[in-house]
Amino acid sequence: MENTETVADGFKGEKAIVTPYNIREYQEHNKITKQLYLTHIGYYPNAKFHFRERDNGANENILIYCTSGRGWIEHNDVRYTLSQNQAYIMPANEKHIYGADKRDPWSIYWLHFKGQNVSMFESIIGKVVFVKESDSSRYDDRIMLFEDMYQNLEMGYNPENLEYISFCLMHFLASLKYITQYREVKNVKIDNVIQQCIHYMKDNLENKVTLDTIAKAVGYSSSHLNTLFSQKTSYSPMVYYNQLRIQRACSFLQFSELKIKEIAFRLGYYDPFHFSKAFFNEMEITPKEYRRRYRESKGGD
Repeated sequence: MENTETVADGFKGEKAIVTPYNIREYQEHNKITKQLYLTHIGYYPNAKFHFRERDNGANENILIYCTSGRGWIEHNDVRYTLSQNQAYIMPANEKHIYGADKRDPWSIYWLHFKGQNVSMFESIIGKVVFVKESDSSRYDDRIMLFEDMYQNLEMGYNPENLEYISFCLMHFLASLKYITQYREVKNVKIDNVIQQCIHYMKDNLENKVTLDTIAKAVGYSSSHLNTLFSQKTSYSPMVYYNQLRIQRACSFLQFSELKIKEIAFRLGYYDPFHFSKAFFNEMEITPKEYRRRYRESKGGD
């Protein structure tokens, strides 16, 4: 049976580049690109009726990265389902068949690659790679890498472009092989955002602070920040902020001569009663009793 392909009448928004054979010959001998290089690259959105069958495989390894919808791959007599944020690499020269789901066709980024160092990524070849949902998944960053390769290839086949694309390809594949490490930079960024929030809260304990003002200060939406902060600290931003206000109140009660009503107003409470209630809920003791016990213990030192 010959290789067969069905792509209907094309897919709205599709794009693809196939390198000429003379360029592949150059890539095969260039000291940088020969390690790992692209021969085909493309994107098929909502790829209805997409189907491909190769009895003898392809000359290159083929990566399919699904960003939405569903599809399937048959390789080594095993059928795999591919859905959002999953990828599969079919080894060169091995029979395979793949296609889009009829009811919910996939959108896929795909590429063909080869080179002397393909074996560096053998641990992710021939198996489904699943990029799980999390705040540090970096889906957009991975797609940007793909776009970087595509757009540079689109600009022509000069040596600098081809060499740069090879490094991008290594990075792209590494982002699938070393998922934890790839996410680390985002984890640091997230941790920094949490620290920025806390610093903002501490600097504004005597000002009017809302979830919106905190979110604006760190450049996040209120809903996203609320989810992120809660995941990282186990408290919502406003609960955390109120804990810091009580912490500051304890400091005033210990080390200042401010009256309780003055502390209440300084920290933005409606009235002394509201402050005393919030203080008791957090500390299980009234502000007056807290001050008295602190001074008694201080006098006994």
